[in-house]
Amino acid sequence: MPSLNALADNFEVVGVLCAPDAYAGRGKKKIAPPVKIAAEKRALPVLQPERLDGEARLRAAALGAQLLVVFAYGRLFGPMFLSLFAEGGINLHPSALPQLRGPSPISAAILAGCRQTAISVQRIALKMDAGDILAQKSFPLDGSETSASLSAALSQAAVPELLRVVRDIIDGRLNPIPQNESDATYCKPILKTDGLIRWEMQASRLERMVRAYNPWPKARTSLNGKSLAVLEAALLESPPPPAGAKTPGTVLGVDRLWGILVQTGGGVLVLKQLQFATRKSLNFQAFLNGVQLKIGTVLGAK
Repeated sequence: MPSLNALADNFEVVGVLCAPDAYAGRGKKKIAPPVKIAAEKRALPVLQPERLDGEARLRAAALGAQLLVVFAYGRLFGPMFLSLFAEGGINLHPSALPQLRGPSPISAAILAGCRQTAISVQRIALKMDAGDILAQKSFPLDGSETSASLSAALSQAAVPELLRVVRDIIDGRLNPIPQNESDATYCKPILKTDGLIRWEMQASRLERMVRAYNPWPKARTSLNGKSLAVLEAALLESPPPPAGAKTPGTVLGVDRLWGILVQTGGGVLVLKQLQFATRKSLNFQAFLNGVQLKIGTVLGAK
C-alpha cells in the first residue's frame, strides 16, 4: 500500500476506509483487504461499512479528517459524505483523464494496446471521475504489462504526485484544470464472463486479453471439458505452421522453446503458462508432462 504508507509517513492519517472482509479461496475463509492489513500494522482506525449510510457518516465524522484521499475504493461518494471533509476529497485514478473514466482503466488500457497511460490526481466530484485534474503524470507501456504488474507499478508512481497535491492543498497552491467533457471515454466493470476466450478473435487481441485479465478473471478456455486458464501467452515469432484452413482453437503443435501453438481467427497464439481450475499454475513444459495434448485438439470445443 504505497500511497497509505507515504501519507502516514508525511502527514497525520486519522483513519482508513475500505471494503468489508470478503470470503475467498477454496475454503471460503474471510480475507481482509490489503489496505486494512497495512492500516492495522500502523495502528490506524479502520472503517469497513457495507454502505455509506448515516451510521457510516457518523463514524467517519468522529475521526475529524480534513481531507478524503481515495484510491480504488470502488464506490461513489454522495454530497453528504463528502461534506464531512473541510478540504473535500481527492482521488487517484490510473488513466490520463478524461480518458478511461470508470472502474477498470488498467485492464482497458492493456486491452486497447495503449502505448502509455497515466496517473491522475483529481478532485472527487458527484459525477464519476469528472472532477478537476490536480496532477497528471504519463506512464509508458511496453506491451508486456499484466493488470497485476501495471497496478503495482502505478501504485508506486502515484506516490510523489499524491504527496505534492496534498502539500499544495495544505499550502493553498492548487491549480485545478477542468476536464474536457467532449474528450471523455469510459471503461466498464469487468465480469467473470469477460475472460472467456473466443478463438475466432485475432491472436494479437487474445494476447492482450491474457495480460489484461491477469490476475482476474483470467483468460479461460477449456480442454476436454475442463476449465483451463491461460496466464501467459505470446504471438508467434517463428515461421508459421503449414498453410491450411484450421478451426480457431486448434492445437497446431508445440515449440519446445516457445510454447503450445494454437490457431486463432487471425494468427497463431503461443500458450506459455496454464492452469486448470483448482490446480496450480504451470509453465507449458510442466503442463504437457501431465496432460496428453494431441495435435489437432480444439480448445474450447464443447
